[in-house]
Amino acid sequence: MSREQQIESSLLSAEELAERLRTVEVFAALPDDELFWLTERMTVVRYEAGDIIVPEGAPSDRLMVMLEGTINARKELGPADGRTYVANAGHVTGMLPFSRLKEIPLTVRAMTSCLVAFLSTSHFPMMFQRIPALEQNLVSVMADRIRETTRSDQQREKLMALGKLSAGLAHELNNPSAALASAADGLREVTRSLSDSQIQLDQANLSAEDRLRITELECDWRKATGGALSALERSDREQAIGSWLARRDVPGAWTLAASLVDSGCDLAVLLKLSERFDSDLLQAVLNRLTARSNLERFIDEVKHSSTRISDLVSAMKNYSYMDQAPEQEIDVHEGLDSTLVMMNYRLDGGIRLFRDYDHRVPRVAGNGSELNQVWTNLIDNAVDAMAGEGELVLRTASEYGRVLVEVRDSGSGIPEGIRDRIFEPFFTTKPQGEGIGLGLDIVYRIVRKHRGDVRVDSQPGRTSFNVRIPAAKSVTAAF
Repeated sequence: MSREQQIESSLLSAEELAERLRTVEVFAALPDDELFWLTERMTVVRYEAGDIIVPEGAPSDRLMVMLEGTINARKELGPADGRTYVANAGHVTGMLPFSRLKEIPLTVRAMTSCLVAFLSTSHFPMMFQRIPALEQNLVSVMADRIRETTRSDQQREKLMALGKLSAGLAHELNNPSAALASAADGLREVTRSLSDSQIQLDQANLSAEDRLRITELECDWRKATGGALSALERSDREQAIGSWLARRDVPGAWTLAASLVDSGCDLAVLLKLSERFDSDLLQAVLNRLTARSNLERFIDEVKHSSTRISDLVSAMKNYSYMDQAPEQEIDVHEGLDSTLVMMNYRLDGGIRLFRDYDHRVPRVAGNGSELNQVWTNLIDNAVDAMAGEGELVLRTASEYGRVLVEVRDSGSGIPEGIRDRIFEPFFTTKPQGEGIGLGLDIVYRIVRKHRGDVRVDSQPGRTSFNVRIPAAKSVTAAF
């Protein structure tokens, strides 16, 4: 026999085991004869830290009473799913009465030296006949375990959703922040070029008329472009300007040509400038003009990027309803739009978004961040259903005393056989590791908490989740 299989009857006599059981709340009030009936049918085993007490997938056929130490249960075979369970001395775990558990889904290990008493489920029928009070005690233990497991899984589902949103927000913030860094580097180069070219022009003692001409060009150069250029037009203009500069031995002719085209210059402007300035001064004038133009462009980039970051932060605050009371009157359109900003990374590619908002709908009363969880889960499921390509429609409408929010997708639909189960906790059609079946359960619970209802209508190519929430009292009072 292995150490895990050795019954250590020499460590605990029946009297000692009975005394140990009496320290466990479930058995504390039992009379001696009932305790001794249990001890005669229990197996006591000691485990050292790291020992496997119950392997993953083993039949769920034993009640476990922790007499000493701490155990931990978690998934060790296959992809980890984040579930974990800890039991200390005094806990009753394992198979409990009326549980539908067929096999242990997690690997149970000893975290410290443990002493565990086991009772086979084959003794349950006789146990309940002889010790009726124990049935209710163990049912209470099972109810507590279900509540704790549900809370843990709900928290895990929320953390998974938060992880997706965090990844999306990081993705959305990366582009404007990278643009800001690039613009900062560009501004450094531009100011240096502007300073160098200005020194050259100052040393040339230009006339007031020449200085005025340069200033005028700085103000209206973009007006001379005649609008945006196509790729072919831009290539032709760069080729013409580059060749013209190269023939005049202007250093960095082709690089300067690209900058001149970006600035809105064409060959006609260069010909006019060459009539006024000689070759040495022409390069300084062109460097100054392109630097001034690039300076404006980089400033625009800084403004655009910083505005984008500010919009994202604002959307995040609106999404989470930071610094606001948990219960308030809410504009569902603001919540939907904030959610879309947070989930924009999920809408990249082939998802076509359509907003069909009725802006006359009244406000609803409730918790804004919780309702945003509803929109997040419904939109996330819709995108998954379309496999990254299709139409997503968000529609709002006003009903008598209620607000309707519809999330509709063009995915493959929900099979009729499982349609009645989608709001059940832990029911999921997603592959292992991608969901634990609480997204729609959370939707259902939040909507019901807001005195509303949620329904689904599905067929291939069109699945609609319809959420109806009562309008705020300040609005319904007007009816």
